[in-house]
Amino acid sequence: MTDGARVFYLTTPIYYVNDRPHLGHAYTTIVADAMARYRRLAGDDVWFLTGTDEHGDKIAQAAAAAGMTPQQLADRNSAAFRDAWRQLGIQYSDYIRTTEPRHTKVVQAILQTLWDKGELYLGKYGGPYCFGCERFYTEKEIVEGKCPDHQTPLAWIEEENYFFKMSKYQAWLIETIERQPDLIRPERYRNEILGFLRDPLQDLSISRPKSRLSWGIPLPFDDTYVTYVWFDALINYVSALGGPGDARFETYWPHVQHVTAKDIVKPHAIYWPSMLKAAGLPVYRHLNVHGYWTLGGRKISKSVGNLVEALALKDTYGNDAFRYFVLREMVFGLDADFSEEALVGRLNADLANDLGNLVSRATTLLSSLAPDEQPALASAAGPHQRVRAASGEARKIVDAAMSEFAFQRALGALWEFIGEVNRYIDTTQPWALAKDPTRKPEFHRVMVTLADSLRFLGIILTPFLPDAATKIRHAVGDVREPRLENAQMGRDDRLSRVERLSGLFPRVEAIKQSDSTDAATRTRGTPPTGHADPAALVTVSDFSRVELRVAEVLTAEAVPKSRKLLRLTVSLGSEQRTLVAGIAEHYAPAELVGKKVVVVANLVPAKLMGIESHGMVLAASTEGKLAVLTVDRDLPPGAKIT
Repeated sequence: MTDGARVFYLTTPIYYVNDRPHLGHAYTTIVADAMARYRRLAGDDVWFLTGTDEHGDKIAQAAAAAGMTPQQLADRNSAAFRDAWRQLGIQYSDYIRTTEPRHTKVVQAILQTLWDKGELYLGKYGGPYCFGCERFYTEKEIVEGKCPDHQTPLAWIEEENYFFKMSKYQAWLIETIERQPDLIRPERYRNEILGFLRDPLQDLSISRPKSRLSWGIPLPFDDTYVTYVWFDALINYVSALGGPGDARFETYWPHVQHVTAKDIVKPHAIYWPSMLKAAGLPVYRHLNVHGYWTLGGRKISKSVGNLVEALALKDTYGNDAFRYFVLREMVFGLDADFSEEALVGRLNADLANDLGNLVSRATTLLSSLAPDEQPALASAAGPHQRVRAASGEARKIVDAAMSEFAFQRALGALWEFIGEVNRYIDTTQPWALAKDPTRKPEFHRVMVTLADSLRFLGIILTPFLPDAATKIRHAVGDVREPRLENAQMGRDDRLSRVERLSGLFPRVEAIKQSDSTDAATRTRGTPPTGHADPAALVTVSDFSRVELRVAEVLTAEAVPKSRKLLRLTVSLGSEQRTLVAGIAEHYAPAELVGKKVVVVANLVPAKLMGIESHGMVLAASTEGKLAVLTVDRDLPPGAKIT
């Protein structure tokens, strides 16, 4: 641990291995990973735990159905979770499995302690039981005779088991929750638990007879029973640290926070603190509870048949884009609806248009400067100071939001800053300043502000967009380990070498069947034949052969060894094309990125300076001035000009 560093211990629930990971698991783990990365960025001593829950009825049943032993099923599916987190770039500190000897040892030690203290007793109980939840339900909780979560009929089970005297901790638990208003957050879940505790709390069955279920940890004081899955699983948060007395436990446990979904808030908010109190261990600092992802208003999960494969979307759209979508779309604590269309919308609007275009425009301008050029700078007042102030305001909001797991609010603040910098470029027009020798100090002040903005974003975006943030830092020559303390503008007015970074987040166009056909027609469309005299009249039929389309400029760069040519990558809706345009003497590359221009889309491809151009940008000129044709309303790329 670094001297003076704050200590932070964060856990996900351990995921049940009766099947493979899906979106719900991925969201919880991404949330925890983003928080752990943020706290590491702040210089904290962070321990981030995840893992798998591998005992109980469901595992035994799923293994039998698959013709495997429970251990074989657990090994296979636990490996699938590990691989999923590897592919999603999750940086956990430890991964625990409840079939590991280190876990069994601590579980049995805690059970023995509770038995010795008289906290457990042998009793008989009968009631409606859900095998999916692996717990008994009270009549009040049952909905139309079914499990409220799985919507399946409940089985009546009556058997002798060991019970934990949980009822004796009801008054203590109520007092603890009321005394610590942020123990369970957001507040809606605190209120839900207090509402539940208005009724008498029942003692908790903590075992299952081996005659019915052998797949579990044997009770140390009666090996004819195995431990109830929740009394086993929850202890992982302690056993992963070695248990009481271990140096790691003594370091991290006083600072523990849990992240969980709302469907398991009751075990975490009632069973777990009561178990800790009975065992003489401190209760966690915060239980952070998030909502469900839904499809058409129904919870996403295997049990109700609408599983979403998170990794398929990650592979399609990229790790950062998937990560950004789930962090930005869901208000932590509330439910959110998932759709691929919404993900693509966020990718295009926020990542490609806002962030991607900013990085492309800024690095294109900065990369044109001579290496290590340190010119005179104009005053930092006016619009330059507004950008700096906006970065400070964004940083404050991010710090406050992250203390409450408000990822959406943190990202909203950062996108306000990104919008401020994009407006700054439009207002200052650095491409025009560069052409006026008398305004070079002002031009260089803009360059310093843009470089500073990118350095800020390369650090502050690290927890949310780790891959993109690394690329931004490398582009501006910031090779230091990112630290939150360096996410401040106005501390460095030097200009260093910057590498152009374009295509950080390419736009994605939804392609329908009709669009695919149309795109194919456009690509091989019939070109105009011959060249008419400019003064000659043409018929409507002649003109209709020329296909004009709206194109959005995604990237722009100078063609080497040419004064006049720029190489453009443009989007035509369902496709991207390379165009070569003779406008370099009138437009800086960064000035064009993000513009929607008019192009001739059905010309025969032609090679210019060795680059094949698939179309022509339309422009008008007079008296040595040239302007590309744009549209005055927000038409989508690919829209046909009629």
